[in-house]
Amino acid sequence: GDHLKVCSQAYTCCSQEMEEKYSQQSKHDFRNAVVELSNHLQTMFSSRYKKFDEFFKELLENAEKSLNDMFVRTYGRLYMQNSELFKDLFVELKRYYVGGNVNLEEMLNEFWARLLERMFRLVNPQYHFTDEYLECVSKYTEQLKPFGDVPRKLKLQVTRAFVAARTFAQGLAVARDVVSKVSAVNPTPQGTRALLKMMYCPYCRGLVSVKPCYNYCFNVMRGCLANQGDLDTEWNTFMDSMLLVAERLEGPFNIESVMDPIDVKISDAIMNMQENSMQVSQKVFQGCGQPKTLAQGRTARSVSESGFSARFRPYNPEERPTTAAGTSLDRLVTDVKEKLKQAKKFWSSLPGNICNDEKMSVGTVNENECWNGSAKSRYDFAVTGNGLASQVNNPEVEVDITKPDMVIRRQIMALRVMTNKLKNAYSGNDVDFIDISEESSGEESGSGCEFQQCSPEFEFNATEVTGNSNKSDKKANTSAATSSGLSQAALFLSILFLAMQRQWR
Repeated sequence: GDHLKVCSQAYTCCSQEMEEKYSQQSKHDFRNAVVELSNHLQTMFSSRYKKFDEFFKELLENAEKSLNDMFVRTYGRLYMQNSELFKDLFVELKRYYVGGNVNLEEMLNEFWARLLERMFRLVNPQYHFTDEYLECVSKYTEQLKPFGDVPRKLKLQVTRAFVAARTFAQGLAVARDVVSKVSAVNPTPQGTRALLKMMYCPYCRGLVSVKPCYNYCFNVMRGCLANQGDLDTEWNTFMDSMLLVAERLEGPFNIESVMDPIDVKISDAIMNMQENSMQVSQKVFQGCGQPKTLAQGRTARSVSESGFSARFRPYNPEERPTTAAGTSLDRLVTDVKEKLKQAKKFWSSLPGNICNDEKMSVGTVNENECWNGSAKSRYDFAVTGNGLASQVNNPEVEVDITKPDMVIRRQIMALRVMTNKLKNAYSGNDVDFIDISEESSGEESGSGCEFQQCSPEFEFNATEVTGNSNKSDKKANTSAATSSGLSQAALFLSILFLAMQRQWR
């Protein structure tokens, strides 16, 4: 009759009044089904991002506090007079992590150059140095290696650790935002008609208890989620890249093992400078000229060496503090890796997961006792493939494959950009920060050596710290002889440097 409207092109089932009611209800049910499955994934990424972000930030706070406490106890006023140098180091590290425009290598080079200038004055207190002279001194940092090999190793460690940590946290945030945007589905008019036919036409035929056939539901969902299906390939590649960077968070360059003992590493560098101060000074004087001598009479109190025989306490990687995030980095990474693996193929699995709900279909049993779109019988059509292009032959939903959803296309591009950055971070290359606000998606990528080309000998481990500490103790007995040309103030500083010890955390 005229009072009936078609539920599909060649099928009628509901009156106009009922169709209008059930059209809204079917869209509501469909959206709820998608959101219910997506919310779990979005919440997972959101909570893990928050945990990692809290962990990384507190790790930096703890490392700065540890260094400050240790140096105050060891150097007292000498450190406090120069503490802004170390404070600036942590300010720049924090600024890099939260997205500041910081070149890590240049920043660390500047830190060591400034430290050399301060140290050079302290070990040569009998001379007056102009700013121009100290600039000349800093030029010898790379050539003379006054801090030993520590700056090179620490630069590699810090760069790798911070690039991986920052990029991984951004990846979690990008994943969260992509899920949020893509799960906000709005079916087309053709999709709405297909949903109505599947979910509520049985009601109009008096088949209230008969649920849709599983493959029938599958075809309807594949059609209604065609654009989401196109996200799957890029999403899976993105998940794989996140898992690769997670390996970097577990390896020798993980940010926890780099930052936790950073005070010991910097102390070791200072000792190297102190032990070689005579040779360094002589070579600098040869290159930069003989500085002017200060007026006589500047002396410092002498201190007996006998009270400073304790060694540094070597760093033990198993003694990692628990942060406010409530866990260690190892446990955080183990947890998130499992979740990342589970999140793979989420979008291609979404139609099937919706149809697995007993409210949406009969499932894979009773295939002859289900609603097939026209009657209570078996559904005979094959299930179409995943993605927009595959819907050209979808028997249930008319899909215009020439008009992709632009919101989802933008998310595909966001994933592609982030994947590129993750791959660069995995290789140890610095990457531009991605602003994870609503409107952004940067595209620049970094450059540098491939990870496999960077020798594992760069690893700076507990053995090296212990070895250097012992070496310092062995050389302590010869300190007075090698410093004979220094003033008493320099001798006092030397003894303090050699006496510095790492207390139990």
